[in-house]
Amino acid sequence: MDSQAVFSRLRQFDAYPKTLEDFRVKTFSGAAVTVVSGLIMLILFVSELNYYISKEVHQELFVDTSKGQKLQINVDITFLKIGCSFLSLDAMDVSGEQQIDVVNHMMKQRLGQDGKPVEAIPEKGSLGDHTKDFVDAVKKAPEADRCESCYGAESLNRRCCNTCEEVRDAYRQKGWAINNMDQIEQCKREGWEEKFKSEEGEGCRIYGYLEVNKVAGNFHIAPGKSFQQHHVHVHDLQAFGGKKFDLSHKINHLSFGAEFPGQVNPLDKTEEKADHTSVMFQYFVKIVPTMYVKVNNKMIHTSQYSVTKHQRVLSLGSMGESGLPGVFFMYEMSPMMVKYTEKHRSFMHFLTGVCAIIGGIFTVAGLIDAMIYHSARAIQKKIELGKAN
Repeated sequence: MDSQAVFSRLRQFDAYPKTLEDFRVKTFSGAAVTVVSGLIMLILFVSELNYYISKEVHQELFVDTSKGQKLQINVDITFLKIGCSFLSLDAMDVSGEQQIDVVNHMMKQRLGQDGKPVEAIPEKGSLGDHTKDFVDAVKKAPEADRCESCYGAESLNRRCCNTCEEVRDAYRQKGWAINNMDQIEQCKREGWEEKFKSEEGEGCRIYGYLEVNKVAGNFHIAPGKSFQQHHVHVHDLQAFGGKKFDLSHKINHLSFGAEFPGQVNPLDKTEEKADHTSVMFQYFVKIVPTMYVKVNNKMIHTSQYSVTKHQRVLSLGSMGESGLPGVFFMYEMSPMMVKYTEKHRSFMHFLTGVCAIIGGIFTVAGLIDAMIYHSARAIQKKIELGKAN
């Protein structure tokens, strides 16, 4: 069998027989169908390509067996009607660890009544005056024989009170209230009263992060300096002379751990306004440990959370943590962990999708073109027969 006979035999398997060019009829409707189908093919191809390029994320759920990890809490909260000098942030957990007046990684930005920053550079610090003159004065070593009065709050352990803070501590230990800080020479010298008055009507933005144990606990932002007395966490509001505080606030951002793709933080951009003075805002947060594994096998240990909100108007004279005006976040850890794993999509799946798009549209377009062509010819024949008659 020669080669010509072989090729002739192979031609019998051609599933795409060609017609002669002379027998092909090109029409305007066929051109329109071709252009439209080509555009649809292009759009669907781009969509399929975009789907292929995007990463596929698989989700798993299992028991969290990690140990000894710390939980990073990212905080960015704006208080609309209370100055920075009045606020302090504390954290505590069920293991007994307490962080009083956290300032290590937290910044305070004073805001004017228009909501714009009063100072270009935020400050890191706690209550009281943090001006340069006061800081320089505190840094100076006290005289060896210096012993200022505690204004009647002296004890066996404390004979002298050389700073306003020492006077306030002495009064707290006695359970006394300081009704007028201008009468305390140390506080007057350090400018506490002037600092509070200068921030009347201002707002405050508190942002940064704090690290806590990975156990149930809470952190809160409340007025007054916090301290521990007889194993009870309390805030000193004596220096404010019964002042009422408006704890209206906006949570710009709150998250637990590092950011990961597709993360949703329910409290972001949440704004709460206090209809009364001395309101206690409570957020009950359920944290779910999360692990995100990227395509390059880089792991991100983070968390997601759900939240329930509640607020309570406090009665006059209520004291203690359970009755303190402020913003409280009570969180607890879920025993389950969610794992997200990024994976590339299958190239063969992409190729199959492209072939299906091209073949399907080409076939449907051919049927539509044939229907239009034969319908047009049938109508034209009827018109010609009508004229002949």
